[in-house]
Amino acid sequence: MTSTAIDWHILLPALLAGLLVLATHVPLGAQVLQRGIVFIDLAIAQIAGVGVIAADAMGFEPQGWAVQVAALSAALLGALALTWTERRWPDIQEALIGVLFVLASCAGLLLLAGNPHGGEHLKDLLVGQILWVSTQQLIGMAALTVLVLALWFGLRERLGRAGFYLLFALAVTASVQLVGVYLVFTSLIVPALAVRSLRPALRLPVAYAIGALGYLLGLALSARFDLPSGAVVVLVMAGIAPMVPWVAVRWAKPSPPETTPDKGRMD
Repeated sequence: MTSTAIDWHILLPALLAGLLVLATHVPLGAQVLQRGIVFIDLAIAQIAGVGVIAADAMGFEPQGWAVQVAALSAALLGALALTWTERRWPDIQEALIGVLFVLASCAGLLLLAGNPHGGEHLKDLLVGQILWVSTQQLIGMAALTVLVLALWFGLRERLGRAGFYLLFALAVTASVQLVGVYLVFTSLIVPALAVRSLRPALRLPVAYAIGALGYLLGLALSARFDLPSGAVVVLVMAGIAPMVPWVAVRWAKPSPPETTPDKGRMD
């Protein structure tokens, strides 16, 4: 495939979907890293996926409201369960998150066991279908993004443990259906990891830059070489993550003042 074969009419909606996911996941990812619950996104995304699979197994329309309600309900139940376990057993919360992820994964596999298209459904859940995102999905995601960001930046100090988990579940439920589990995890954790050593004022803009460049370059490369988009974006974002903060620090560092020789001095 030549560079002229890249269809930006397809890539632009996919890029917008990625940017909408990043808008909420970058600040939430920083909080996840701070709390030490790195794998919560995998668990919640997998639980939301089980809701989607269960609704599909019951014959509901894939993009219908019933599927969205099932996915959100499952994710909220998972979030409430994790809220309780963090309060009850905070010292083993990360382990419990891992157990919940495995249980949700196995439940999804069992639900797909009798489905002739089960392998395709599982692939869509993990890698997503970002290239085929619809205008309706983008509009819905944009509205949800505004809501999540308004609640996060407006009420963050008053959300508490339960509020954080519920807001997180809301954001992840929508994003996993757009970009898949792998990109949800990458969008949350990779930028947050890359900027953790920067000064606070730089962390958020640099993390957004890492995510945006990852989606832009990853989508372009996947189209150029006809490769799975989700997997390429994950690898590209992970590859550029260590470099962007270095460039940002070099760019933000003020140049040392020029010194002029003392004309009145006699050597």
